[in-house]
Amino acid sequence: METNLVILGLTIAFSTLAAILWSIFCPTRRLWPPQKYTALTPVLVWVPTFTLFAVLVILGILGWQAVAFPNWVRLGIGVPFIILGHLGVWSEVMKFGVPQTGGAVGELKTDGLYRFSRNPQYVADIAMVAGWLILSAAPSAMIVGAVAIAVLIAAPFAEEPWLEANYGQAYKNYRLRVRRFL
Repeated sequence: METNLVILGLTIAFSTLAAILWSIFCPTRRLWPPQKYTALTPVLVWVPTFTLFAVLVILGILGWQAVAFPNWVRLGIGVPFIILGHLGVWSEVMKFGVPQTGGAVGELKTDGLYRFSRNPQYVADIAMVAGWLILSAAPSAMIVGAVAIAVLIAAPFAEEPWLEANYGQAYKNYRLRVRRFL
């Protein structure tokens, strides 16, 4: 079971990374953000995303504490990263909206956590994944999680040309004021 979950997780993560890299190097034929937001877009965005997160959770449980991290690291770093990540993601999703989070054109967000990072949801997702990897201390989760974090780091590079095309000078000014991540 664990091997199949690792294969599933890596397939989702590497496929997503390939789509993002394609979008970075071929922006006129990009896959992310979607060129057109349709009724199918949420399925194509959220099913793989939540499946990958579920795989990470299950792998973490199956391999629970196989790596000898001290409890103060697991609990003192892993748990706060998970909590802060969730607070960051969901506070912005609630303000931003699920469709716009999933690639629909909307208003340029520059308030809330977006005052400090152009990509606070990705930063928060990275914190959640890293926190789970530390807390669970599961080798298989770490392998899949490392690729998932690479996806989260690469995604903004695919989005930035799209943001500039959609929001013009307002986005250019914002980009000059606010850092990409932290």
